Amino acid sequence: MLGSVLVLMVCFIMAMMFGAEETTFRNVWLTLTSATKSDNILILREIRLPRELAAMLIGAALAVSGGIMQGITRNPLADPGLLGLTSGANMALALAFVFMPSLGYFGIMVACFVGAALGAALVIVLGSMWRGSLSPIRVVLAGAAVSAFMYAISDGISIFFKISKDVSMWTSGGLIGTTWGQIQAIGPVILIGLAIVPFLSNQINILSLSDEVATGLGQRLVLVKTVLFLLVIVLTGASVALIGNMAFVGLMIPHIVRKMVGTDYRYIIPVSIFAGASFMLLAETLGRTINAPYETPVVAIAAMLGLPFFLFVVRRGGKAFS
Repeated sequence: MLGSVLVLMVCFIMAMMFGAEETTFRNVWLTLTSATKSDNILILREIRLPRELAAMLIGAALAVSGGIMQGITRNPLADPGLLGLTSGANMALALAFVFMPSLGYFGIMVACFVGAALGAALVIVLGSMWRGSLSPIRVVLAGAAVSAFMYAISDGISIFFKISKDVSMWTSGGLIGTTWGQIQAIGPVILIGLAIVPFLSNQINILSLSDEVATGLGQRLVLVKTVLFLLVIVLTGASVALIGNMAFVGLMIPHIVRKMVGTDYRYIIPVSIFAGASFMLLAETLGRTINAPYETPVVAIAAMLGLPFFLFVVRRGGKAFS
């Protein structure tokens, strides 16, 4: 825990210092601790700081969501982006732009919650149609089909109603234009969700064994799974409302953390919060610096790292980092 907190602090300082407009540690310190209003500090305070806070929130939310899903489904390939949640939220976002254009940040977040829930429900239904079995590969295949379907609907709506530019700017997987208003509307929801999950980590431990063992130990399966799925939907929906489409973070981080701290979710969940936040800070910093002054979307950085990791985990049958 101490190591993960220290890594997060270093990543945050690096993210604040480096970019198209590089600055000094002293300016970062003044940004966080004083009311100074010099040009450099105003840039840090009004543009870069909300972006880095958003990156930390998103990374933590997606990492914890992936950890929860891998635990309760006992599926090493579980990830909000691979199981239809982000595509459902993306579709709901496009529908909200068309039919409720006056929605504020909070309304858009609620729409993303509904879309994420719909995407997850479709994946579970499709994955269970064959003899009621939810094998890891069947769930991934159902997730791929549902994601493609929902992305197609989102693109069709965007083109037909001529809102492609608005939707693309929101869902391109970047943090350009992140404002304090978005942080104030969406940040508390993510923080509340992250605060609740550690208290349920022991239930995730029991569910990760088997449903029969959980029932034998007195676990109320339906209630606990419902609460955990709702937390995943809230965390994922809020993340999509902030950044748009983002896959692989929820797959990679819990696997890496599991290698460091073991299989006990009382440690996996809290360390994943800091590890996910650190990963997103590093990805966001890379996106701003590798082709400065132009930006590479964070989703592209995550995909370049995440796809090989996904194929590696598939090849090892999910045991590479367990």
